[in-house]
Amino acid sequence: MHEEAKGHHAEVHFAGSDTQLRGILFGDDPRAAAVVLIPDVHGVSPLYCEIGARFATAGLRTLLLDLYVREGTPRLEGMAAIQGWIADLPDARVLDDVACAVDYLRSPAGGAADAVGIAGFCLGGQYALMAASRLDELDACVAFYGMLRHARETEHKLPSPVETAAALRCPVLGLFGADDPLIPAADIAAFRAGAARSSQDVQLHMFRGAGHAFVNDRRPDAYRPDAAAEALRAAIAFLRSKLATSRTA
Repeated sequence: MHEEAKGHHAEVHFAGSDTQLRGILFGDDPRAAAVVLIPDVHGVSPLYCEIGARFATAGLRTLLLDLYVREGTPRLEGMAAIQGWIADLPDARVLDDVACAVDYLRSPAGGAADAVGIAGFCLGGQYALMAASRLDELDACVAFYGMLRHARETEHKLPSPVETAAALRCPVLGLFGADDPLIPAADIAAFRAGAARSSQDVQLHMFRGAGHAFVNDRRPDAYRPDAAAEALRAAIAFLRSKLATSRTA
């Protein structure tokens, strides 16, 4: 991508349970279905601003949520630092922030959306799936290579997506790299089996030749342009379809 985020966007602030939350809102059509966008472990970045703008251009008003308003965006070097940060990140707090973002988008101040979806990448994809099993207010979920199990179980972690797949409360699209070492095929099979016990439309797509973070064009080692383009198209089509159906139900 590597394009400046275009179109209408603005930093917004709204109430959280314990502090004021913030994000970047892309799109200004209050009639549009809305999406909460959760970035990867590194937080808000130009990549996710570009994706938010792309969603908005497709008719999905998008709130890119900053999960780190309390402690500030981390500077994480190496997998050990990343895993340690994730292990200490309180899942309950993050999911509460997500719920507040959904409430904001449904409120008059946030555009009064009558259908709200969620999309996330990497850690954000994991939280998107966790929210989809817990929040009745979500109408659709897209997870780009969201981890299905916790790498480290700590007191800060809630049951993982593979443990709660049978409790999904909205349609889900999962987009995974077939060569992703962080999300083995056994985890995807276990999630698929659990999701089959839910009443939801759950679609899981595997991209051959792609590993983790295959949409991230800032990482030449990981970026797979064909898979990225196909996955983004699929995500937009899924969200538009499911949110339109919810709005007319």
